[in-house]
Amino acid sequence: MPSTREMRLRIKSVKSLSQVTRALETVSASKVKRAMAANSATLPYAEKAWKVLVHLARQPGHASLHPLLNERKNVNRILVIMISGDSGLAGSYNVNILKYTMENFSKRSVPVDFVAVGKKGRDMLIRRRFNVVADFPELGNPATFIETSAASRLAVDDYLHGKYDQVYITYTRFISMSKQETVMRKLLPLEMEEKDRKTVSNNQAVFTYEPEQKDLLDEIIPRFTAMQVYQAILSSQASEHAARMMAMANATDNANALISALQLDYNKARQQIITNEMLDIVGGAAALESR
Repeated sequence: MPSTREMRLRIKSVKSLSQVTRALETVSASKVKRAMAANSATLPYAEKAWKVLVHLARQPGHASLHPLLNERKNVNRILVIMISGDSGLAGSYNVNILKYTMENFSKRSVPVDFVAVGKKGRDMLIRRRFNVVADFPELGNPATFIETSAASRLAVDDYLHGKYDQVYITYTRFISMSKQETVMRKLLPLEMEEKDRKTVSNNQAVFTYEPEQKDLLDEIIPRFTAMQVYQAILSSQASEHAARMMAMANATDNANALISALQLDYNKARQQIITNEMLDIVGGAAALESR
């Protein structure tokens, strides 16, 4: 059994650790609010851009309107943008996105290259000997559109030059403070989801484009691609901070429970020492009386 001195030192160290985890929980709570606010601020612009793209998708031969809308018959190489965090202490956040990405791309029949957003994802991919062609660590909190546009520009340029035939993005979608989910989206060529196809079939609105349709497509499609990457990064940042906040809250609760258990053991040990000392005194007094 450890001595009371060792138990006091352990209680002190656990209390110090609980103070650190509580501080990290508070910091993450502040950061997740900023990330959520930034994500919400981009939604109106993204929705308007998407409405224009949905309308363009109704046009006959829309795939020939722009190279980023054209589905290629032969897929020879794939690019994946994987978004992770720059630091740990966020529970299984970083491991989950890596595992999800590997489940979807590690056994493809064609070569797969990766763009890593976040140091943790980059390091895990390199350790597993995957080909990381670019990485973007230590973005701001929340990230700015200028910071994130480099990743989308790389994807668009390489796709247009034929280096890649498909571009995907994997990230963690923020749903609530207690729930986040890993998701995958096909970034290039742009394609509609089922709900958007229903919108196309039901929408009879008439749009007048200024400038010409081709000039508009050249501007809005790359920009909307960059907006998708931007929102994915903001959503991932909010998910990371929420996961870290929950992990630190659980760590603080566990530390407090451990402190209580250690304090109880310490009190029992102290009580036993005091009892033994009293027994020694009583025994000594009895020995003196018996002389």
